[in-house]
Amino acid sequence: MLSARIRIAARLLAVAALAALTAGCFQPMYAERSDGTPGLREKLMGVELPPISKPNASREARVGVEIRNALAFKLYGSATGMPPTHRLDIRFTTSRSSLIVSATTGLPTSENLGIDAQYNLIEVATGKSVMTGSTFSRVSYDMPGSYQRFSRNRAVRDAEDRAANEIAENITTRLASFFTAGT
Repeated sequence: MLSARIRIAARLLAVAALAALTAGCFQPMYAERSDGTPGLREKLMGVELPPISKPNASREARVGVEIRNALAFKLYGSATGMPPTHRLDIRFTTSRSSLIVSATTGLPTSENLGIDAQYNLIEVATGKSVMTGSTFSRVSYDMPGSYQRFSRNRAVRDAEDRAANEIAENITTRLASFFTAGT
């Protein structure tokens, strides 16, 4: 009985010693740097977001603005005034597919909306591409009855907004990884 307690105490002591040794290795990603180098927040604020090229007044142009606005908020928050060090070029396509079609009306009652985006991070000083990537989002939405046109349009718009926000979140995460790890 006593030897079991000693073994448990020794194991707990070993775990505490290992935790103490690695405690200094952790540094929060968004923390201020003590060595004078810019932190992640400052690096993200140096990313310029040019408008996404889509035909004016199209549904895809609205989605492009939504992606850009969500990215700007995630990268900058409410801050402004940083000179750009990088430019992020984004291209995307959207798709819709019917999941369930009503047997009585022949109209879809549930659909999927997809956004496939490609992005390219370019260093402003050299014009060199330093990171490329792609991401996607698939969201589903229900289509109300066949005579509710406003509700149908609103369901599509809400799905586009959710998908655009997911695209922005994916790109922001990848940018944070790039600026933190350098790859």
